[in-house]
Amino acid sequence: MQLQQLRYVIAIAEMGSMNSVARKLFISQSSLSVAVKELEGELGIRIFNRSSKGISLTSDGVEFLGYARQVVEQADLLREHYTERNSSQRRMSVSTQHYAFAVRAFISFLQSWSDRSCDFSLHETRTSEIIDDVRTFRSDIGILYLSHYNETVIRRRLEEGSLVFTSLFKARPHAFVRDGHPLASKPSVTVDDLAGYMRYDFEQGPEGSLYLSEEPLSELAHTRRVTVSDRATMTGILSHCDGYLISTGVRSDEMFNGITSVPIETDEVMNVGYIVHSQRRLSELARAYVRELEKLIVSFDEPEDIVPSRAALKGVGAIGQDAR
Repeated sequence: MQLQQLRYVIAIAEMGSMNSVARKLFISQSSLSVAVKELEGELGIRIFNRSSKGISLTSDGVEFLGYARQVVEQADLLREHYTERNSSQRRMSVSTQHYAFAVRAFISFLQSWSDRSCDFSLHETRTSEIIDDVRTFRSDIGILYLSHYNETVIRRRLEEGSLVFTSLFKARPHAFVRDGHPLASKPSVTVDDLAGYMRYDFEQGPEGSLYLSEEPLSELAHTRRVTVSDRATMTGILSHCDGYLISTGVRSDEMFNGITSVPIETDEVMNVGYIVHSQRRLSELARAYVRELEKLIVSFDEPEDIVPSRAALKGVGAIGQDAR
């Protein structure tokens, strides 16, 4: 089996015609047909149905196409990774849930990096995409949380992707509300206190489920809900409406004017950390970013019930260890 044969199968499936693929790739149709037949013979399956009406995938072909795309994607990423490593440009990418501390650490990281040959990226995105980004090496690091409710499901996906979770800190869930909210002055709130208000969540896309929710206590019933995709919109809604967002209690800079966080009386705990690929050694840049995360977390002065993990207290030497 050759990588080029897989590329041929993918192209034929997408274009629906061997003749079209042959013209696009500047090869003869007979050579293309032979390559596909040799692959089918090696695997002992028929990938395509061929008829006077055209070409289509068999049931085995549909399954094979999924695997072929994964292999080609990984090969392309591998080539890109080592091509970039041998170039003068330095790269580092982070995918994260919508956490202000991740952005603040990224800013500190940028300020400390003086080399002009760099290409850094930070993606605030969905939980499933964070996992996929790290699994496929699009991102060096992913930042998300585990809880009693989602841990079994998330850890299974991490294990399937050969990913390792390292805890940064544990926090009691807090309700973010505007300063004039009826619950803002309370020392703490209960789940029943929140029931009468609109709940705000970050959008998780078509794959979204309660287990992939960015907010803890997602399993609680609610009759009114607003879903947004970015942190700026969330901040604007929180500032002007009497709803609530559940998160760690760590406010972003823009939230210090007009938004407060109130502890929720619950046994649930947010275990916030980062994921890396077990088969990828973190680059110098990625390790520098993790150090900025750890320094920031140890310096947290609000809220009081955030507890840095042993890994964060020990420093970057704990990278890649599953600290629970």
